[in-house]
Amino acid sequence: MDTSYPREDYLPMTSHKRDPSPTVITVGSSVVPRDHLIWSIFNTIYMNFCCLGFVALAFSVKARDQKVAGDVEAARHFSSKARCYNILATVGSLLLPLLLTALIITGVIHLSKLAQESIDFFSYQLSMSDDDDK
Repeated sequence: MDTSYPREDYLPMTSHKRDPSPTVITVGSSVVPRDHLIWSIFNTIYMNFCCLGFVALAFSVKARDQKVAGDVEAARHFSSKARCYNILATVGSLLLPLLLTALIITGVIHLSKLAQESIDFFSYQLSMSDDDDK
């Protein structure tokens, strides 16, 4: 082990001047957009309300392709569409069963009240006809 100084691979700086380099300012965001691929696959398999999960999957794949190709704006556009379709598929898949359940419950309640009123009406009519016979 060589511990002698100065080492051969060390070259001291000869000048403390900086080279003038142009200043680069990035205006747009350099954040790569998300492609929402996992969410789209989940919606396609489990929550494919009106095929919106499949449409979201198609836009997610397009967003990923554009991201790999380096076209950030197109990737952002397709990512936004995939996100919107994923939201629609998720909301539709969650709200539709809830809406149907609420309609079935209110329908059963209404039918039970209607049946009770019918029973009350016919029992009243029968009780009146029994009084007329006497």
